[in-house]
Amino acid sequence: MKKYLVLYHAPAAAFEKMKDATPEQMKAGMEPWMAWAERCGEGLVDLGAPLGVGRKITTAGSSPSDKEVVGYSILQAENAEAAQALLQGHPHLVWEEGCEIEVHECQVLPE
Repeated sequence: MKKYLVLYHAPAAAFEKMKDATPEQMKAGMEPWMAWAERCGEGLVDLGAPLGVGRKITTAGSSPSDKEVVGYSILQAENAEAAQALLQGHPHLVWEEGCEIEVHECQVLPE
């Protein structure tokens, strides 16, 4: 099985709205995520977590990231198509206008 890093992208305005949510609204918002996680079964290695504001680091220093990455998950699947199939109907895609999911195969480091 191969591992895949899933990155969740959302406009900053969508993430800001979440900060004002009540505990009840947060719980209700997680219900579709938990249903997705259950559908994935063993294909979901790590549900992940929301991410805060990122930093872009270069040899010249650092600056705020402009990538709008708001969370991550880790999947395992036989191939990229199977990983993409696990992401079908993902609740993040309908959370807010402009939300996207990016998936990357984790490469094995040479020994």
